[in-house]
Amino acid sequence: MTTTELERFDVDTASQDINVLLDRVANEPQTRIEVLHKLMGEGACRQIGIYPLPPGFKLSVVIPVYNEERWLAELVRRVQVVPIPKELILVNDCSTDNTPAILAQLQQRYDNVRVFNQPTNKGKGAALREGFKHCTGDVVVVQDADWEYDPAEFPRLIQPIVEGRADVVFGSRFRGESNRVLYFWHMVANKVLTTLSNMFTNLNLTDMETCYKVFRREVIQGIRLKSNRFGFEPEITAKIARKPKGRAPWRVYEVPISYSGRTYEEGKKIGLKDAFQALYCIVRYWIAD
Repeated sequence: MTTTELERFDVDTASQDINVLLDRVANEPQTRIEVLHKLMGEGACRQIGIYPLPPGFKLSVVIPVYNEERWLAELVRRVQVVPIPKELILVNDCSTDNTPAILAQLQQRYDNVRVFNQPTNKGKGAALREGFKHCTGDVVVVQDADWEYDPAEFPRLIQPIVEGRADVVFGSRFRGESNRVLYFWHMVANKVLTTLSNMFTNLNLTDMETCYKVFRREVIQGIRLKSNRFGFEPEITAKIARKPKGRAPWRVYEVPISYSGRTYEEGKKIGLKDAFQALYCIVRYWIAD
């Protein structure tokens, strides 16, 4: 074997060894974190949501679903590839398109997917109430069934809770991440409703209407919810802000998130009626439960 052939052999062997190592690191989340900590440092990793999870940790992802045949399968795939032990709880709000068939396929394909069917169409809030009852994870996150919100951001969203700094986390679309440019008046309505909510709750949130709300399981399962539609957002915010009887207030954090909103032609459902309902709920749940 010539010198050139020996050099090529050494390079090929080293490349194979590196590929074996990379495969191992990719398949072992804890090993991947240890390697990245050595390469980047623990502080830099924490800044981008790379940190060890407690032994036995599980995330519950609650997904209300209504007529989402176009988006659903890909959304579930995106949730599944997030490297966090998880269960997916999908609540079908009496869909009239091909969504029920897709849900049945997903439940058969993934052993961590559970599907629950509402007998009638009641709305997002009612679907979430049903989903929260079935959560068994340490932390619960709300995920819409479309592609507006990116599950790849789960690690950063749950980080304040995992690290013991928070009980509840809101993902904010208005704290500096990339966002699709869409409806001006939707943005105005969101900010007005958030401001009004803050006035009643004495919180300083930037995005009360966000989908991404994350809770310690004991928190969300200990709150009595009533709103059936999008009134869930101001209701849960008001009840999180209210000091629990006999204990300190819940610790609330906000984390920047990206947002890829969709148009009404693409299936967006929230409208002006829901804005007025949210306004009603802000006042209603400030006055009394």
